[in-house]
Amino acid sequence: MRLDKLLGSQTDLSRKEARQVIKDGLVSVGDVVIRDPGFSVDPNAQSVTVAGTPLEFKEHLYLMLNKPEGYISATEDRTQKTVLDLVPPDLYRDGLFPAGRLDADTTGFVLLTDDGAFAHDILSPKHHVQKTYIATLAEPVTGDCLRQVRGGIELKDGTVCLPADVRALSEFEAELKLVEGKYHQVKRMFAAAGNKVVALRRTAMGDVPLDPSLAPGECRELRKEELDALRKRKN
Repeated sequence: MRLDKLLGSQTDLSRKEARQVIKDGLVSVGDVVIRDPGFSVDPNAQSVTVAGTPLEFKEHLYLMLNKPEGYISATEDRTQKTVLDLVPPDLYRDGLFPAGRLDADTTGFVLLTDDGAFAHDILSPKHHVQKTYIATLAEPVTGDCLRQVRGGIELKDGTVCLPADVRALSEFEAELKLVEGKYHQVKRMFAAAGNKVVALRRTAMGDVPLDPSLAPGECRELRKEELDALRKRKN
């Protein structure tokens, strides 16, 4: 891997900044100062230090974000704030993207990663990685509404949703678990069942719950056991 590409992927430096840091003689591979940004390095076999600090190589990054309202699930947008705007510099790297989408007004667990194959797997319905939501509804939760959603429901445009695991949490709240990710699916399912979602929050992906210590807008790396749990569920 090119040295400037390595720094760009493992630090908050842009590729341009990484090249300048290397040219300034602040980067060493082993005990040798390297000033060539195109120098080829094997991060799995060679140690790299930046301004005297060892670089910890991670092939991929996996972040748990507690998404607040008002941010879209995209990597960039000219007019709206994106979930990547919430990632602090010490956790940011090139190539990060949200694995799946939440509406701008939907809150909760968003997984950010630069691992495309992993994201594809956990989002695929055939791997049955459930996403858990809590929906706040405009009207009281009824048994008939739950039965319709639980049995699989046809939306107004003819789209058929798979049966969902759903239960009432209170008079106006329901918990819903889905293995699909159709456009506005939770809102449209409850609308088809005669109710309206007024607030929606994703609380878990697979067996990994949203960390309650994360305030809205905060994120952290997934712990090894959390990542293993998601990988296990997709296999």
